[in-house]
Amino acid sequence: MDTGSTPAEDSLSTVHRLRALTVELHLLGAEFGRVHGLHSTDVRALICLLDAERSSRPATPSWLGEQLHLNSASVTALIDRMEKAGHARRQRDSQDRRRVFVEVTPEAVELGWAFFGPVIANALAAIGTYSPREVETVVRFLTDMQAAVEGTRRDSDINE
Repeated sequence: MDTGSTPAEDSLSTVHRLRALTVELHLLGAEFGRVHGLHSTDVRALICLLDAERSSRPATPSWLGEQLHLNSASVTALIDRMEKAGHARRQRDSQDRRRVFVEVTPEAVELGWAFFGPVIANALAAIGTYSPREVETVVRFLTDMQAAVEGTRRDSDINE
């Protein structure tokens, strides 16, 4: 069925849907932070640490600072808050005692699953309705959109 819209209008509509999804996810993260008394930066840090754990990537304070665009003093205060709340812990590298890793605690993982588990289950159910080829296209689209946003942020005056 021809909707009468142009490819540019369809593309813009897709961008608006992606923005709406981003807003919904942000609101969900903000609600998680409110319920658990976490600052938005703490929530983002927790997400970074969970992603690092999932990918078996060691997370150092400097890496966390890069991910969150924070200076070292802010990262130290952030990790102190997260340790105090029981969401993260510092662990010395067994090979080089000067090096410190930041790890998410099992309690924080449980907290995340308890809150985000239902939305993850709903998302998996929705993804399950797509063919493998369609999922490949969605993954490519999301990867391209993330690269577009990161490139714009990196190349713009926003960070200056």
